[in-house]
Amino acid sequence: MAAIVTLQTGTGFWNPLAWCIAFAIALVFAYLIWMLGEKDPGKGGDLVRPYLSGNPEPEKSAVHLRGGNLYWGFTEALHGYYSRVTPLHSGILTDYLLWFLGVIAVVLIMVGVLA
Repeated sequence: MAAIVTLQTGTGFWNPLAWCIAFAIALVFAYLIWMLGEKDPGKGGDLVRPYLSGNPEPEKSAVHLRGGNLYWGFTEALHGYYSRVTPLHSGILTDYLLWFLGVIAVVLIMVGVLA
């Protein structure tokens, strides 16, 4: 059975026992800080709303950006690609998995043939 020894490197050291002790001390400190926290912050009012530097929270419709608006230039520049690829997207996870496995199989065959 090998003893735990200090590994000397050019920039420091690695001693597993010292790091385990440091990790345990950090966990104790984290637990103590957690115990000092509020036990029951409440369920309503201002406590559940996000803090926005004192500003009132805007309506969702006023700040919501649709993905089509946000990426309009990108999708418009690649319209030829997206017009061919969009019909292939069914939204069914197993179809995506089948495409993934198919592409991986083609790549592995290419690697096997070219190697």
